[in-house]
Amino acid sequence: MRVDTSQKKEKLMVVFGLALSLLLLLISCGKKTTEISPDIASSDEALFKLGQQYLKKDPEKARLYFRQVIDSFPKSFYAQRAKLAIADSYFTKGDEGSMILAAAEYREFISLYPYSPSASYAQFKIAMTYFLKALKPGRDQTKTWQALAEFKKVVALYPASEEAKEAQKRIQECEERLAEHNFTIAYFYYKTSAFKASTTRFQEILTTFPNYSRLDKVYFYLADSYYKWGKKEESLPYFTKVVSDYPRSPLAKKAQERLREISLANPTKKS
Repeated sequence: MRVDTSQKKEKLMVVFGLALSLLLLLISCGKKTTEISPDIASSDEALFKLGQQYLKKDPEKARLYFRQVIDSFPKSFYAQRAKLAIADSYFTKGDEGSMILAAAEYREFISLYPYSPSASYAQFKIAMTYFLKALKPGRDQTKTWQALAEFKKVVALYPASEEAKEAQKRIQECEERLAEHNFTIAYFYYKTSAFKASTTRFQEILTTFPNYSRLDKVYFYLADSYYKWGKKEESLPYFTKVVSDYPRSPLAKKAQERLREISLANPTKKS
């Protein structure tokens, strides 16, 4: 009987300790405290559901309950769900600071639970924290590059996941945005007669972003940069590319005119 009584006292002390630590967390946060019954404090599921109840009306308080699940029941299934819930709560808020916190939480989730079925989800959300804050072409593209790198990790690390399929689409969007950014810069150089710079930039697009949707313009302005730079021989294959591969492009007619001009300027050279 003495052994049973001792075990009961020990269990009560554990429950009391969990309830007390949660209460202290709430007080330290400056929020209105809520009494937690020993039954809830000793249950990972009950604490998690309590966090869910507060998620929309008081995310900060919800995160306290979720963290209590993680701290008190680190190996629990609900600890994984709580970690993701914390990250998602920051992601949903959406401001710059919250996105940074969300990415950090998702990274920590992958570090803690690398074999979790939700690891691919966490990696995808990391990429989205950058993607949703990326600027339009013509402005700093740091976040677009970061998003692209993180989306590629989804495909490389979790190729069979649903997130990998979505990541592929986002990769195309990132590359299109980056190519458009480079085109804007290259075209500026072209218009200001900085042809050495424009040819370099247009060539970079062809090499780095071969699936860019406006390649007809890249080929034409690359060719015309060489043409106006006085390097007409170098322009020939690119003007020809526009005519042969993009016959319906508005620039195809101009490319044909350039080829005709080059041919007339070199009557002894066969076309």
